[in-house]
Amino acid sequence: MKVSVGGYSFCNTFRAGMMDVFGYLETVRYRYGLDAVDLWNGFFTDSQGELCRVPDEEYIRKIRQALDEREMTLVNFAIDKAHIWDPDPVEREALHKSALDHLKMSAALGARTVRIDTGIYDTTELSDEQFEYIVNRFREYCEFAQDHGFLIGPENHMGPSLVPATMARIAEAVDHPSYGILLHIGRWREDAEHGDAMVARWTVHTHFSGSTLTGPEAVEKIRMLQAAGYDGYWAVEHNAPSNQYGEVEWLLASMKRVLAASEAE
Repeated sequence: MKVSVGGYSFCNTFRAGMMDVFGYLETVRYRYGLDAVDLWNGFFTDSQGELCRVPDEEYIRKIRQALDEREMTLVNFAIDKAHIWDPDPVEREALHKSALDHLKMSAALGARTVRIDTGIYDTTELSDEQFEYIVNRFREYCEFAQDHGFLIGPENHMGPSLVPATMARIAEAVDHPSYGILLHIGRWREDAEHGDAMVARWTVHTHFSGSTLTGPEAVEKIRMLQAAGYDGYWAVEHNAPSNQYGEVEWLLASMKRVLAASEAE
């Protein structure tokens, strides 16, 4: 089964000083027995205000070495604080520079898919200026991704990206073979019943939370995505308040159960 773990699932453990990126890789590989993994840049970037600065090249090489030694595939790299839109032009350019640094890091780590957010936290509305800027940046990032063997796009994570019609509109406008969506199952502020299906054809990676995995529609969600052509990994992501090792183990078992049920007649 093509199963993975979203790095944010261990955010609280990391913030408590009880895990670093190498401990995370060790956990996913040997505690859970997986050969695929998602990374979250919060594990190893230097966070300064609205930006996350990538580590130096030596540290990046160490992460890549840790992946290679464990024979693990980096199926998704989720990048925070390098989103595309900000109302301040100076901040917007700084975010763009951070995004380019993260894209280089994505290539160095051998990522298969990369998530960069659209930006805009406080509203689901998207102006013409914002839409055009976001589309043009994603086209630029897609060119880099195509040259370095990965796919890139947003997650339904914040603001206008929580509206499936907007996500579909952006995807249609970008219109690039290296563009794809990280679909967090069921996380929509509008058209929640149909949102996942509306963006299924652009989906290149998935995140399931505890609530979506245990919900009555979990099996049908998987079948719907497969019918739309999805052949990627099924990742669990849930930042539980405590007992994160056990919670992720339960999520992975639930994910495998749902996948097995989706294959049954």
